[in-house]
Amino acid sequence: MPPVSPSAPSRAPHAAPPARHHLPAAPPRYALGLGLGLLLVSLLVAVLLSLGGRPFFQGIDDRWAASVHGPADGIVLVLDRLGGPIGLVLPLGLIGCLCVYGRWRSGLFAFTAAVGANLLAVLPLKALADRPRPPYPAVLVNDGSYPSGQVFSAVALVFVVAVLAFPPRARRWWWPVGGAYVLAMMASRTWLHAQWITDTIAGLLLGLGVCLVLWRAFAPMLEEEARRMASGTLWL
Repeated sequence: MPPVSPSAPSRAPHAAPPARHHLPAAPPRYALGLGLGLLLVSLLVAVLLSLGGRPFFQGIDDRWAASVHGPADGIVLVLDRLGGPIGLVLPLGLIGCLCVYGRWRSGLFAFTAAVGANLLAVLPLKALADRPRPPYPAVLVNDGSYPSGQVFSAVALVFVVAVLAFPPRARRWWWPVGGAYVLAMMASRTWLHAQWITDTIAGLLLGLGVCLVLWRAFAPMLEEEARRMASGTLWL
């Protein structure tokens, strides 16, 4: 029997790589640039509206408003309530659940995107644009039609749920479901003559822009949370 050479390398089994945790999701590389671009577009349109006069897209708004009319009941009123103060129950409930499970970093991101940004982004643009609402709205509205705060809130809720609550496979079906909710909110705002169609598009773009920028800004904190979740040290 030949002697075993002491210099022969040992063949220890390779250690299995640690499982990667997919929550919270990491932002794509283009998130910051695309988000800033969408914010810039929203700001430039608000500046244009602030100058007074008839905007070049008012004809589109007028034709769309003339084509939609009907009773203010059913699903459109439910969406109107969800877009108002009652709708804060959903993001606040999500934030509370995240914090209960020790995911305060995700909770902070959700609060900033879904609650704080409405005060810091939507309201200043409304004040800057100072665009009148369509005539004879079917529900009680305040001043400032541009951009749509209800659509912004819908986009922010869909976005933070996708980033914080769903792994990649489930996220694939959540995007169409969330997109349908946002489109329904946009349609309801024009059906009620509470906002022009371009106001709802602006709410969509502004919501996406704010969420993308915040996603990139919170990326280090969310990555740290994902690492702790994967290693079982979330509460340490």
